[in-house]
Amino acid sequence: MTKKRQSLTELIEETVDKGATTAEGIHKSIADFPLKLMEGSEVLRKPAKDVRRLQDQTIGAFYDLVRDTNRRVARLASDLLSGPGARSAGHSRAA
Repeated sequence: MTKKRQSLTELIEETVDKGATTAEGIHKSIADFPLKLMEGSEVLRKPAKDVRRLQDQTIGAFYDLVRDTNRRVARLASDLLSGPGARSAGHSRAA
């Protein structure tokens, strides 16, 4: 693969990764608002904390999946752009 193609593939992968991280932060911020209100209530504090924990795990798992898929697509694109034999030669991106 030419340096230019490799750089473009890496740029796209990094951009998608940063976008997913930004979206995850926004998603958590929006989801945080009603939980903060609930945690202000003595009656709802414990359930709200349980919901927060589950919600954070779920949101985190979703964006981890997005980032993992992004890495796999980038690897596939790199292999395809490298031409025949690229898979057997391996490449520098970590799985």
